[in-house]
Amino acid sequence: MIRLTEGREPTATRLERYRDAALNVLLSAIPAQEPRRYLYDLIPNYPLRAGKGLRPGLCIATCLAFGGDMESAVNSAAAIEMLHNAFLVHDDISDESVLRRGSPTMHTEHGLGLAVNVGDAMNVMALGLLKRNVRPIGTRLTWQVLGEVEHMLRESVEGQAQELGWVRDNVCDVTEGDYVRMTLKKTCWYTCIHPCRIGALIATGGGMDLDRFNRFGCYLGAAFQIQDDLLNIGGDIQKYGKESLGDLYEGKRTLVLIHLLNTCTSEEGERLRCFLAKHRAGHTEAEVRWVYERMVHYDCIGYARRSSQQLAGAAMCEFQVAFGDRPDSPDKDLIRDIILYMVEREL
Repeated sequence: MIRLTEGREPTATRLERYRDAALNVLLSAIPAQEPRRYLYDLIPNYPLRAGKGLRPGLCIATCLAFGGDMESAVNSAAAIEMLHNAFLVHDDISDESVLRRGSPTMHTEHGLGLAVNVGDAMNVMALGLLKRNVRPIGTRLTWQVLGEVEHMLRESVEGQAQELGWVRDNVCDVTEGDYVRMTLKKTCWYTCIHPCRIGALIATGGGMDLDRFNRFGCYLGAAFQIQDDLLNIGGDIQKYGKESLGDLYEGKRTLVLIHLLNTCTSEEGERLRCFLAKHRAGHTEAEVRWVYERMVHYDCIGYARRSSQQLAGAAMCEFQVAFGDRPDSPDKDLIRDIILYMVEREL
């Protein structure tokens, strides 16, 4: 759970409030027109499933911490959340996942074609949400926010391409440095860096160097991604909401798997490479269990957990660079507490 601080609004409550504010704006962007059954009625499916709302929370909290207001930030926060859920729909298709947040994935429940189209439609609607920024923040800032979002999306798809390419080509000499660079692109920019940058951009009217958030968001996002990988391997499926060991079936090059590839014996490495060369459907439960047991044997899970904690510690140091000159406030406290949440989500 997110840590609570005595004497003020619980962090989880504030984060939920910001998530709900963004969600209400997101839902208002869905047209009340046909085709409903095959498109518009499906769009709320993922956003309405339980989630912490980290991305809209970081965007709104950063805006408020730098003197902005909710109305100015909420359209951008809603657009980021819409884009996030579009990514999830398409990621589930790429990964052939069957569960998302405890329920069937979009393509499993409604078919591949409709799911692809729903993800595409969510991307289109995110643009509409960004256009709404003209009234509260003006044309100049709207274009600057759009520039941030364009960079966020480009980095994300480049990182996703790298990860998918490693799986397709069965690349087994991936280093920890490769993993961190991939995670920076795939996860950090759109989960942490740009939500903070956009919130501060709106609050200050473009009057500050937004690069101050880059290192903070990089460390925070990497800690988040490693913890997410760990949850996939050893988390409670009821709390995590995805199939257990799904990353192993998919052959994803997580930090846990990379550490195993770099520490196991040559014979085990050859067996592991043969396993990874197979398509997800060709993996047996016994093979996946063997990989998991090797991970336990070489303390790969513990290694990844320690790495996540170290990155969270680095994020806490960079928090002072990014937010240290701001006066104490509930929103500054919220962002600090999120760092702890990243590595304390239950396994």
